[in-house]
Amino acid sequence: MNELLLEYLPIIVFLALSAIIGLVLLILPFALAVKRPDPEKVSAYECGFEAFDDARMKFDVRFYLVAILFIIFDLEVAFLFPWAVAFNSVGWFGFWSMMIFLGVLTIGFIYEWRKGALEWD
Repeated sequence: MNELLLEYLPIIVFLALSAIIGLVLLILPFALAVKRPDPEKVSAYECGFEAFDDARMKFDVRFYLVAILFIIFDLEVAFLFPWAVAFNSVGWFGFWSMMIFLGVLTIGFIYEWRKGALEWD
């Protein structure tokens, strides 16, 4: 019976650590909350604009461009995880396919860099 219980020990440790981390994350904001609020500390800030302004104002396209570039490169890098897990079984064909994929990704990144899409000035 003890051997059976020892098999569940990692699960119990995982659940205990999860509960402790969850409780700490629930209690910590009360300890770190703003104690002496002033209008500057508690004001909402979003993307360089006042939060409660006209909804029909012009919005800088650079925010959209950075968001789209992040999504594109983030999704492409997400393909590395399954490849890394199956690295031993994909062989040389899988290796060189991923190198070509990473080369295209690097070329795209250099292109965006040269075009100035990553500049914020």
